Amino acid sequence: MDTEKSRPYFFGDIGCWAERTEVHKAASLGQASQLEELIQGGASVNMVAVDSITPLHEACLHGQAKCVQLLLEAGAQVDARNVDGSTPLCDACSAGSLECVRLLLQYGAKANPALTSRTASPLHEACMGGNSECVKLLISMGACLEAYDLYYGTPLHVACANEHTHCVKELLNAGAKVNATRLHETPLHHAAKSMRVETIEMLVEFGANIYARDQHERRPVDYTTPGSPSAACLQSYETSPLSLQQLSRLAVRRKLGTRALNVIGQLEIPKLIISYLCYQ
Repeated sequence: MDTEKSRPYFFGDIGCWAERTEVHKAASLGQASQLEELIQGGASVNMVAVDSITPLHEACLHGQAKCVQLLLEAGAQVDARNVDGSTPLCDACSAGSLECVRLLLQYGAKANPALTSRTASPLHEACMGGNSECVKLLISMGACLEAYDLYYGTPLHVACANEHTHCVKELLNAGAKVNATRLHETPLHHAAKSMRVETIEMLVEFGANIYARDQHERRPVDYTTPGSPSAACLQSYETSPLSLQQLSRLAVRRKLGTRALNVIGQLEIPKLIISYLCYQ
């Protein structure tokens, strides 16, 4: 097998190191025919290159679904970790490749790999990129809604900080904790900073505490521009109590707990009730 010659390398399976190989190149570029030839010729699909990156990491990071399938069929380690602790599923979620995510999960990839101090969960990565379909699929496979990252907080924090309203909606409807904190900062603080009125309204509808104070003793409204739509929105919530429908929705959600709405949907309760409990 041909490799780049700039450094010495060692052949072997997962755990051995090599300069970036032809298998890595073909996987990243989506050259499925060449990759298949390399595999049939005996090339290792688990060779670890610089930064502990495997060919599967490369294929997932670039959304090359056909190459992902070939690698998995050839025995690629589905939960291999790179130097940052990221798995191929993390990379596929970051790339927003629903097809790659689906393939990895079918081959047993963990939706909840153990977090390290240097990596976020697949759900965090999907929320960071605003990939709501990946978020939905991960949730259906049991992804932890409250996975905590040292730098970002929960997936809901990430979705709000990056202004991805569709991801916020998926997380909230699945039962994510709306008042989760990182250094006392809530998702609503992030939404206020980004001036996203739609996200602010959604969070408050699901019970976000508009009076929550962060580590600087500041409320969400303190991060808005005076006179802006987002400031007016939060100020109106401060002066107007929640409606009976809003209070009822919150009471039911608290009673049923997380993932309540998924269970409700499986029980085939009339859509009118579901739409009452969910944020549409």
